Amino acid sequence: MAMTGRRRPRRRLGPILTILVVLAAVAAAVLYWRLTELPNTARETPEYRVLAHPVMVDGEWSGEGALGEGEGLLVPLEIAKTLLGDGVRYEEDSQSIILTTEKAVLHFKTGELDATMNRKPFTLSFAAKEQDGKLYLPFAPLEQLFGIQAVTGASSGIVSLRLPDQSIQTAKVPASAKKAVKLRSGPNKSFPIVEDLAPGTDVTIWGEEEGWYKLQSAEGYLGYAAKSDVVLGEIERTPAAGAEGEEPFVAWKVTGERINLTWEPVYSANPDTSKIGELTGVNVVSPTWFALKDGSGQIISKADAGYSEWARKKGIQVWGLFSNNFEPEPTTEALATYERRINMIQQLLAYAKTFKLNGINLDFENVETSDKDNFVQFVRELAPLAHEQNLALSVDVTPKSSSEYWSLFLDRPRLAEAADYLILMAYDEHWASSPVAGSVASLSWTEQSIVRLLKEDGVPASKLILGMPLYTRMWTETTENGATKVTSKTMSMNSVQELLASKKLVPQLSDTGQNYVEFKEDGATKKIWIEDATSIAKRAELVKKYDLAGAATWRRGFESTDIWAALDQALQSRP
Repeated sequence: MAMTGRRRPRRRLGPILTILVVLAAVAAAVLYWRLTELPNTARETPEYRVLAHPVMVDGEWSGEGALGEGEGLLVPLEIAKTLLGDGVRYEEDSQSIILTTEKAVLHFKTGELDATMNRKPFTLSFAAKEQDGKLYLPFAPLEQLFGIQAVTGASSGIVSLRLPDQSIQTAKVPASAKKAVKLRSGPNKSFPIVEDLAPGTDVTIWGEEEGWYKLQSAEGYLGYAAKSDVVLGEIERTPAAGAEGEEPFVAWKVTGERINLTWEPVYSANPDTSKIGELTGVNVVSPTWFALKDGSGQIISKADAGYSEWARKKGIQVWGLFSNNFEPEPTTEALATYERRINMIQQLLAYAKTFKLNGINLDFENVETSDKDNFVQFVRELAPLAHEQNLALSVDVTPKSSSEYWSLFLDRPRLAEAADYLILMAYDEHWASSPVAGSVASLSWTEQSIVRLLKEDGVPASKLILGMPLYTRMWTETTENGATKVTSKTMSMNSVQELLASKKLVPQLSDTGQNYVEFKEDGATKKIWIEDATSIAKRAELVKKYDLAGAATWRRGFESTDIWAALDQALQSRP
């Protein structure tokens, strides 16, 4: 049976939904207007306010806090390292802190006021301190040595650190402003208020974003204000580091003359100076007098007062060479601690004074790559103390390569920053046991080695000395069972010339930039890439091309009699 009755009418939902959508849109519009047009009146406490003395650097919170105030201000070690790099060193085992600048080495220990400045007693007003697993350094020596400034907000306690010679853009809230400017946590009015900046308030500008300045208030708070709310002031510079009018150390005082150094090998006894002959143009000799004895930092000396006096009478400077004896293990031990490094330094300085040296040349080779930082630290600690005695400091470096013990341990940019000169030992492109015969130092390889240090490592040309070989190698190639066997013999310039004369050989200029000769003897092929006045003059031209500080030759005794005049003529461009 069919059901009967009236149907209920369907509700018309369309108009209701439309009304709801419109209301939602209006609400969103009102909310958007309130967010964008009406300023946010809420206040925000920055996260750094959980600390009594948060530290600000370059308009950013460092994430760290300081201890104390005024003269007793202490700053975290990590902040000091970030600001000063190699200038701050901490050795945990001995709790030693070492601060180094161009002129000073300050050493002190955690919890102690007794310190040394350039090896002399020095008393700190406040000691370094460890708290909650962090080490804090007294700020006073950082200010004294490096010129860092600290400004502390009078009521906020916020500490702002500024480096010396830093540009600071100042600004001010106009004194005529009718109300305080709101410093906000972000670059528009929707962000909450951090601080009220009263009319006439000074601020620092650290950046600009979307029409708003990133500011730091006099109290140290960080935030944003509309560009129209402040008036730009002058760009101020913080004071430069060092005492006003203090003259920098000058390593080479011979105006208008390039360095022309030759190494003097001293293996057992010093040379008879009466047999050395005239060293035309040589203005520095570097005798290999000092070597590391053991891991405690003890030094073996072969220095000779007679040799030093002979050089002085000739107007030649003496830069005593100190080597690590090419022994990696004692080198690691000697470089590992401040006490051992300063032991080496004190001995070197004492020898320098005794034998009236003009400089020290460091020749560290065959060193663990892990000792890179310790070697840099040694140079940083030695340099200011050497300069105090008016000694130039040079460091021998190899051309850049992938060799772990002979190249990778050398941090050339940092060494160049600390030392007066780097001497590029641009030889042994093909070394004594090389599997293939070749030049000791082709001209193209030499130039490439120079360019890599200048361009890749940023070594200043005025700090780079080009090392040149006064020796060559005679290569012998023999064939056994279809394979070529290569051996070599080191030869002085004179011995090569004698060989050429005896065999009536005529060299030809090769693409290495050197004269080359090849001949057969006893079924073997002999090859020599010759070092002579021609190749040495071309190397000197590279010194002039790149405006380097000078040249160094390894070694005296390998040269022929015409070399010194040829090198002097090319190097100094004398008529």
